[in-house]
Amino acid sequence: MPCFAEEITITVTYNNIPYNQDLTCAWGMSCFIDGLEKHILFDTGGDGRILLSNMEKLGINPEDIEVVVLSHIHSDHVGGLWDVLNINNNISVYLPASFPEGFKQRAKQTAEEIISVDEPVRICEGAWSTGQLGGRIKEQSLVINTKKGLVVIVGCSHPGIVNIVKRAKDMFEQAVYLVLGGFHLTSYNEMGIGEIIRQLKELGVKKIGPSHCTGEGPIELFRQAWGKDFVNLGCGASIKIP
Repeated sequence: MPCFAEEITITVTYNNIPYNQDLTCAWGMSCFIDGLEKHILFDTGGDGRILLSNMEKLGINPEDIEVVVLSHIHSDHVGGLWDVLNINNNISVYLPASFPEGFKQRAKQTAEEIISVDEPVRICEGAWSTGQLGGRIKEQSLVINTKKGLVVIVGCSHPGIVNIVKRAKDMFEQAVYLVLGGFHLTSYNEMGIGEIIRQLKELGVKKIGPSHCTGEGPIELFRQAWGKDFVNLGCGASIKIP
């Protein structure tokens, strides 16, 4: 039987796209997931001071974090980890197995545990890693199983956003309710983005929330394609999934 998460809240704690004017925007990605068995921070942005300042303004206590999931090795997604661990070292860090040994050893010195991820793995009740996907840049994404359907949270989608969504569907054989994060489409032309939109629609993606490295033009095309089901995902945005 599938295990569904109850109501969850996803709050964007770090992003280069503005939303909450009280927060500091910077290039990178991080979001905090509340409502699961464990509190999860997905990615940590590039600057820990900015991340922690934004979290404080959002009323999120870093000492509540129990799990950190790092999507890929790029500094704008992992740079804030060390400031988080300086405040709270009771954290399990899930990172792709392809991460450099030096990074893993440094994290082991302060985190409660380090879990190197290759294949899909259960993180807590209702939340899974896709396992690392891709070629030169390997990346994992977070999949949350809710009563509305699957929520897929991505960092930069280096393996391809369509490939990531297909992996999530293969893992659970559930409908995809929401896909959010960086889609890495700045180098794509309108025709290429249109094909990605077509494939995501064909995969049944109900709601979409592109941000970070997706690109302004591509984001606007997703907004037009999904209409009322487009989700604004700037820094400080909060999404509730009943």
